[in-house]
Amino acid sequence: MNDLTTEILLANPQGFERAAEIWRAGGLVALPTETVYGLGADARNDLAVARIFEAKGRPRFNPLIVHVASVDDAKDLVEWNDVADRLASAFWPGPLTLVLPLKSGSGLSPLVTADLPTLAVRMPANPLAQDVLRGFGGPIAAPSANPSGKISPTSAEHVKAGLSGKIEAIVDGGTCDVGLESTIVGLFDKPTLLRPGGLPKEALEAALGEPLGVHSAADPLVAPGQMTSHYAPGASVRLNASEAEEGELLLGFGAVDCTLNLSASGDLREAAANLFHHLHALDAMNSKGIAVSPIPNQGLGVAINDRLKRAAAPRD
Repeated sequence: MNDLTTEILLANPQGFERAAEIWRAGGLVALPTETVYGLGADARNDLAVARIFEAKGRPRFNPLIVHVASVDDAKDLVEWNDVADRLASAFWPGPLTLVLPLKSGSGLSPLVTADLPTLAVRMPANPLAQDVLRGFGGPIAAPSANPSGKISPTSAEHVKAGLSGKIEAIVDGGTCDVGLESTIVGLFDKPTLLRPGGLPKEALEAALGEPLGVHSAADPLVAPGQMTSHYAPGASVRLNASEAEEGELLLGFGAVDCTLNLSASGDLREAAANLFHHLHALDAMNSKGIAVSPIPNQGLGVAINDRLKRAAAPRD
């Protein structure tokens, strides 16, 4: 379906009601969160969820995150436990996704979980996202609102560039604050980091009082964002570069001479917020490649390096 007129909805009560109306009719609406823009559909509607995969060109074996308006809404969908309670109390609403056993009778489309026995669920902190979710009154499956494997969107313009004509509407909520997808933690066994993201691992471990387990690349895919090649611009990406080579543009970090700088002051929070926006901008310059300065592998730098490593991976 590539001939839709994609509406741009204002972030106001009328826009939120129109988004809910489209979801109830089985349509797709991109919504802003604090992390990136999500491509939302009613998580209980098989055809609507199937359209997410179609619009993005996303493989069906890659599960989706379900967004909810409250902890009680999450408890209706998953087998909650004490660790989930501790993490949700500390970090929800916020950029944290929890993976828990799917509750029998949840009513969700099996496409959401890719037929896995677990569900990824989160409660976004963006007040616009909360308003839209409350207005709809049900669970929304929402991966990033971009063609699968490409750079994640942090503005309505990014969504429009990638998905216009394939989805019914975009709620324009400005630029995302965090700029990196949520951190994903699996709670179906020992608490395990499944994907680094907008909440640093150190904060999670402090709340848990123990180290997180780490998901190996050799382990089966159990959560979104674990594909080897992902978040990729059209240009090739070269990491840990001290300078650009001929035909390349340099994405800098710290005090370097570059085309665009993630953070001239070396602030990892600023760098995370700028990452996808700057990759979009550099990709639009049609260079041969994008060279990237070294990023410290600590705090939010772990998630930034994860995204860059996947962006630089060999393409299928």
